[in-house]
Amino acid sequence: MATDYDAPRKTEEEQSEDSIEELKARRHEKNSGKVDEDEVEAAESFELPGADLSHEELSVQVLPKQSDEFTCSSCFLVHHRSQLAREKGKQLICVDCA
Repeated sequence: MATDYDAPRKTEEEQSEDSIEELKARRHEKNSGKVDEDEVEAAESFELPGADLSHEELSVQVLPKQSDEFTCSSCFLVHHRSQLAREKGKQLICVDCA
């Protein structure tokens, strides 16, 4: 939007008066009372990419923590010993959290 720097500037009172007049004018418009569309209703119409996976089951094999792994006391993720940044007593901290 272009700005006309030569145009006379309005004071804050004049601007507030204009906005009050605009609000009064909008009150009588037909669309002013129209309620916006419900967000939840609008979201239900969108489909996520991919197929319906509600009937699928996930099968993941969980392995116990190995002897060369540790659990970070900050993020609680299991990392390889090579990711160990420091060891404070019993607290083991990974490189990412250090």
